[in-house]
Amino acid sequence: MHHQPGTHRSKVERVTLKAMVLMSYFLLFSPQAFSQNSSVDQKVFLITLDGLRWQELFTGADKDLIQNKKYVKKPEALNKAYWSATPRERRSVLMPFIWEEVVKMGQIHGNRKLNSKVNLTNGMWFSYPGYNEILTGRADDINIDSNDKNPNKNVTVLEQYAQKYNKRKVAAFGSWDVFDFIINEARSGVYTNCGFEPSTDFPLTPQEELLNQLQEQIPSPWGSVRLDGFTHQYAKAYIEKHQPDLIYISYGETDDFAHNGDYASYLKSTHNTDALIKDLWEYVQGSEYYRGKTTFIITTDHGRGTAPLDSWRSHGTDVKGSDQTWIIAFGKGIANAGEISNQAPLFNNQIAPTVRELTGLEQINTQGYGTPIKF
Repeated sequence: MHHQPGTHRSKVERVTLKAMVLMSYFLLFSPQAFSQNSSVDQKVFLITLDGLRWQELFTGADKDLIQNKKYVKKPEALNKAYWSATPRERRSVLMPFIWEEVVKMGQIHGNRKLNSKVNLTNGMWFSYPGYNEILTGRADDINIDSNDKNPNKNVTVLEQYAQKYNKRKVAAFGSWDVFDFIINEARSGVYTNCGFEPSTDFPLTPQEELLNQLQEQIPSPWGSVRLDGFTHQYAKAYIEKHQPDLIYISYGETDDFAHNGDYASYLKSTHNTDALIKDLWEYVQGSEYYRGKTTFIITTDHGRGTAPLDSWRSHGTDVKGSDQTWIIAFGKGIANAGEISNQAPLFNNQIAPTVRELTGLEQINTQGYGTPIKF
């Protein structure tokens, strides 16, 4: 009778060999082994709230504004909805997801009362320059000094991602109609749905067809900014259809209601957007594709004024405080440090480099570009 190789090994040898095979299998396929290559399976949700002041984020409704009939038609109703005795209570009422859940699992930077500062590096302090800084990692005051619809000469992290990976795996959704130009959709190939654009992600789902109809039927208060509910739902439809690994969502109502001097709607929009972010996070937690693999980074493109009081409506180089921003991060790879205090300043030009580091993209190390944030 002919024996197969190895059948003459002793019982001890056979047991030892079996143990070695099992150990090799464990090391190869254990979650710990996979985590060593985490950049391969990393998703990022980058989100901005246009012009939301750090003051409301960290202290809630402003007492001088919420009771001012110049900015609030029905102060009593707004007081009932958003006023509490302390700043900590007020901020939780205004943004319950951020201050009851996110603060326990991530990091919130920018409370200047706790010596945590986040600032712009661009010198313009309004939207196009702010979004360029966030999305590229560098200010460009020479080429970007207005909100005009000029195609961005700079390459965003979204475009960089599209060039290295599958274009369907990156997308951008914005309420403001200038994002086609900020992201330079024509050159970058990044799918961008902004302003009053209908979904063109054919074939359309029934949800996208309905959204296209409703967007035509429901008027927006503004000529260049749609309501954030449309931006959110278009983004979710794309997420469900394509499962992008990098998605950018820009909510815009906060800035436009502030420009209108409508503090009640500014607060309501802030509260609503908090709920939209919670909706995205809960979707991620319910998705096998995203759960445990996704990092959320949230910020704003600029700050607003505080003194004189009416300057809360405005921003720009002539409005003190317009360069003061904030950053929130939570999800995969983010240490649970809560509300940050007494830390070296952060800058908006560090956001794109952070996304590059998370997603395995090459850093741009020339002058003016930020460095990744060590969350």
